[in-house]
Amino acid sequence: SSAASDMRKRLIQIFGFLLTSLGWVFVLCTMAMDYWRITQIGGQGGSFIIKVAWYWSNLWKDCFTDSTAVTNCRDFPVLWAVTPFVQGVRGLLMCGITLGFFAVVLCFIGMECTYIGGADKIKDKLVFAGAVFHFAGGISNLAGYCLYINRIARTTFAPSVGPGVLRYDIGPPVFLGLVGCFLIFLGTVFYVVTVCLVITLAYLCSDSQVVYAYGGGTYMYPRTRGRSLYTGYYRPSKLYGTYMGSRLSKSSKISKISQTTPTRVSERDAFV
Repeated sequence: SSAASDMRKRLIQIFGFLLTSLGWVFVLCTMAMDYWRITQIGGQGGSFIIKVAWYWSNLWKDCFTDSTAVTNCRDFPVLWAVTPFVQGVRGLLMCGITLGFFAVVLCFIGMECTYIGGADKIKDKLVFAGAVFHFAGGISNLAGYCLYINRIARTTFAPSVGPGVLRYDIGPPVFLGLVGCFLIFLGTVFYVVTVCLVITLAYLCSDSQVVYAYGGGTYMYPRTRGRSLYTGYYRPSKLYGTYMGSRLSKSSKISKISQTTPTRVSERDAFV
């Protein structure tokens, strides 16, 4: 049963690792892809001639492609002169990718099928920390894509736009990035499922009562905040009272559990 449980845990973590890794690959690909937004100008200019031009952009440049497949591009200017929403999308995606790097490393070290990371409890905590990083990175990526979509939608669905303002459509990289975010979140769920129960049980066990043995009876003392099984101390039961000098206080009581029944000692036993 334990071996089957470990094997099931390993398979789930491997599946989560593959999903999250594929999601981050999708996000990385969108950073370098073209056609984040695209619009078409022109149409049929006669019976046999079709004149069409495309304007498209990504996070790094604006481009124009004519019907002869000739493309002219203009790179975005220096860092502090870029359009604010493009700069925001860049920052959110880069922040998410950085968090994703640490998440992949933590989850790889803490996975059940790897032989690094230490004891099982430490590995579970590493996987949980990696899942948190995955979730935070996915949220950052999703915010970046949503910011870009919102900017396009505000212009596309506006009742009127100024002269020279184009109505763009959303390009394939944005949809690929959204799929990547979904895969990251799905893989994070698989990670959390494998360690959530273990961490919860460990936390409940840490707050459970500890039984101390004292003399002939037992004493159950609940562990309080800041005191663990290793740093705590043995506290004598109040059932035995408190000693003041050589006299026993009036509040002392003898537990029925710890009472010993007197037995008569025979002369033969006394002699021995």
